[in-house]
Amino acid sequence: MSAPERIPPRSVTTDVAAAELLALGELTVRGRIRDASNAALYCTVTHEGREAACVYKPVAGERPLWDFPDGDLARREVAAYEVSEATGWGLVPPTVLRDGPYGEGMCQLWIETVPDTELLALVEDEEPGPGWKAVVFAEVGEGRTALLVHADDERLRRLAVLDAVINNADRKGGHLLPSADERLYGIDHGVTFHAENKLRTLLWGWAGDPLTGEALAVLDALRQALTDDGPLAVRLGPLITPAELDATRGRVEALLAAGKHPEPSGEWPAIPWPPV
Repeated sequence: MSAPERIPPRSVTTDVAAAELLALGELTVRGRIRDASNAALYCTVTHEGREAACVYKPVAGERPLWDFPDGDLARREVAAYEVSEATGWGLVPPTVLRDGPYGEGMCQLWIETVPDTELLALVEDEEPGPGWKAVVFAEVGEGRTALLVHADDERLRRLAVLDAVINNADRKGGHLLPSADERLYGIDHGVTFHAENKLRTLLWGWAGDPLTGEALAVLDALRQALTDDGPLAVRLGPLITPAELDATRGRVEALLAAGKHPEPSGEWPAIPWPPV
């Protein structure tokens, strides 16, 4: 018997193939991802001669959170993928909701990352250097502070817009995955789509800056896709509550009206902890 065909590096075509494989394939658990806050299992998925590595997060392994309903983090991860796909930016790996060895959960394509890619840094200067954006001054021990910066990278800027739309409450450095094909992916979107403003992120470098023309066009397309019978609204309906769907529409409208990246509200910690 021939070896299964591995899913190649991502493209529009392979994204569709990967989502089909994740939804229909046989899941085999290979190990547990130990540093995950909820149960996250490293798996392979095979179907009709194709194979890929993936992450499976069963609903049964979700830890209760005081501000999010129990048992729905997996759906929020899938909802984040649906919004990402609607932007055309492809910032979230293919993600589906399906049954698995430990019950219903989310299944997401595993992304092989490129090591030593500099997206975040701590610098001792008062201002960021060329190609970097300032986030916040942080204590680094012994009474010293350093400036946390992130790369002035259009991929990160797109992700900052996506996070503002989905109301991401936990955009950490470890959730940024640069791949060999020079794409950048965001993962771990379980705490998103809350109806209240909970945006917490390390990507504040563009706060208050005008949105790019590309971002405004994407947001306008999202607004149309989120109308009551719009295709994105239909896909999000089974995944988040009606109030959360309305709040998502409101965030898109607010971004378009303001024409700029959001700034910290002061009502909620702006930086996730730990930041990485």
